[in-house]
Amino acid sequence: QVQLVESGGGLVQAGGSLRLSCAGSEYTFGRYAMGWFRQAPGKEREFVARITWSGGSTYYTDSVKGRFTISRDNAKNTMFLQMNSLKPEDTAVYYCAADRSTYSPTFESPLSYDIWGQGTQVTVSS
Repeated sequence: QVQLVESGGGLVQAGGSLRLSCAGSEYTFGRYAMGWFRQAPGKEREFVARITWSGGSTYYTDSVKGRFTISRDNAKNTMFLQMNSLKPEDTAVYYCAADRSTYSPTFESPLSYDIWGQGTQVTVSS
């Protein structure tokens, strides 16, 4: 059964914006910390951003700081990734994921996350 579903990907020109959404349920979203990852062809899955269950703390990989914003709406069991000033190197399949643990010192690793969506394609043309 699909537990997390991403949407909002597409084809945009460099400098454009997209807003990705990740829809879950009270059982797959709940009080879990959430993260966004991306994977380009031939490359390993890469950490993009993380948000704590309350939304009080956020973390970003250096390459997206100042351009991407992660947020969540717990009442609707939904997480978002606002992507501005997109670059061709942002092209990848983007995945949302849930971390059920209470403490994850290696939250930049995909191994820290238990529940994954199917991914949504983001393509940025130059």
